Amino acid sequence: MLRVAVIGSGPSGVYTAQSLIEQQAVPDLEVYVLDRLPCPYGLVRYGVAPDHEKIKSLQNNLRTVLEHPRAHFVGNVEVGAPGLGVAELREIFDAVVFCVGAATDRHLGIPGEELPGSHPATEFVAWYSAHPDAAALRFTLAARSALVIGVGNVAVDVARMLSRGAAELATTDMPQGPLSALADSRVEDVWMVGRRGPSQAKFTTKELRELGSLPDTEVRVRPEELTLDPAYQDPGALPAVARRNVEVLRGWAERPAAGPERADTAPESSPARRRRRIHLRFFLRPVEILGDGGGVRAVRFERTAPDGHGGVSGTGEFEEIEGQLVLRSVGYRGTPQPGLPFDETTGTVPHQAGRVLRDGSPLPGVYVAGWIKRGPTGVIGTNRPCAKETALSLLADAPALAEHASAGDPVAALIRAGQRPVTWPGWLAIEAAEAEWGRGLGRGTVKLPDWSGLLDAAHTAGRSS
Repeated sequence: MLRVAVIGSGPSGVYTAQSLIEQQAVPDLEVYVLDRLPCPYGLVRYGVAPDHEKIKSLQNNLRTVLEHPRAHFVGNVEVGAPGLGVAELREIFDAVVFCVGAATDRHLGIPGEELPGSHPATEFVAWYSAHPDAAALRFTLAARSALVIGVGNVAVDVARMLSRGAAELATTDMPQGPLSALADSRVEDVWMVGRRGPSQAKFTTKELRELGSLPDTEVRVRPEELTLDPAYQDPGALPAVARRNVEVLRGWAERPAAGPERADTAPESSPARRRRRIHLRFFLRPVEILGDGGGVRAVRFERTAPDGHGGVSGTGEFEEIEGQLVLRSVGYRGTPQPGLPFDETTGTVPHQAGRVLRDGSPLPGVYVAGWIKRGPTGVIGTNRPCAKETALSLLADAPALAEHASAGDPVAALIRAGQRPVTWPGWLAIEAAEAEWGRGLGRGTVKLPDWSGLLDAAHTAGRSS
């Protein structure tokens, strides 16, 4: 029997498990999908916005893989410092595939970035998605103006969540704390700012259009900023997504002007009915986050202009945009994995077709897939061919891997190594507890937001069996 550990239960990990099982090249192969969290599905559970129910339904597809007789979900397993290292994993498993994603945010590298009120956008996402690591975070949303630095899909998600009414989110699995905070939100203006032009923005058209369909929300763009983009007037040569994005922005730019940049029109006593404005700004590069002693008060930007080579250069003109909350969404970066080589330039593990390379030679029995393999690029579906390539490499190596003397039952070996695994019955117990909690709140399923709640629920499965 060939036992393979896949580290990470998000799409790249589950697609890797699926590819290994479906190829049937090794009929007695079993895959153990390990995760640090007691819950599966990775960013589908903890990164997709709660109002994107169609995308979140991908969990059903991932679930089918994890319920396969030769697949085993094992959560609450710590890999890397201070947990299990590569050598220890290789004592338990015949092969290990790391599908750990890109775990850290890129920094702006500007003064004031660490002021109170300035956060990575992923912290905000983790908070409203009930990631247990974010249980201690608090966003009171007392700001009247919020700035989102970046023009990718995460930035769009954050801008949309700041602008949605709590009543629309009550039907989702958002935990009660963030839902209450959004109900009390005083945010009226959301500024989403990019240093380059609209044709180079990273958001997809569907997500962009959603901003224009939010109730009681107006999207504002500045035609003079859009026309700075050389591709704006004739977007025909652009890739399809960029071309559609430009068309959406052009439609907003050609609407009749709606009035001044700020207008306090909603009653103070009705934050849920407060009209909001989303301002999409381009060709502005943040140079400093400004504070007033108690936190963020504004961001200072330098106006940029196309440099003729696909980038931008500073013009020496500056503008300040007021805001008491700054959410930075300028990309992700992989982090070094203990025991694995790491390329600091790309933030990835060196590999050849998924085989981890150390000093140019394959590291026996160790593989990568997903963002830690190729960098933070693509959409969820991009993980399928990436995972398949790695799986085919592993299966080609199966004869040599089968000679490896691994331990007996992997779950028992993990327990002996000091772990406290949550297996599939434990996850089902978490699901049941979340459904029960939601019923008690008069809602649907509501996610448990902290480690203790998740682990207490998971271990009821062991106590009741």
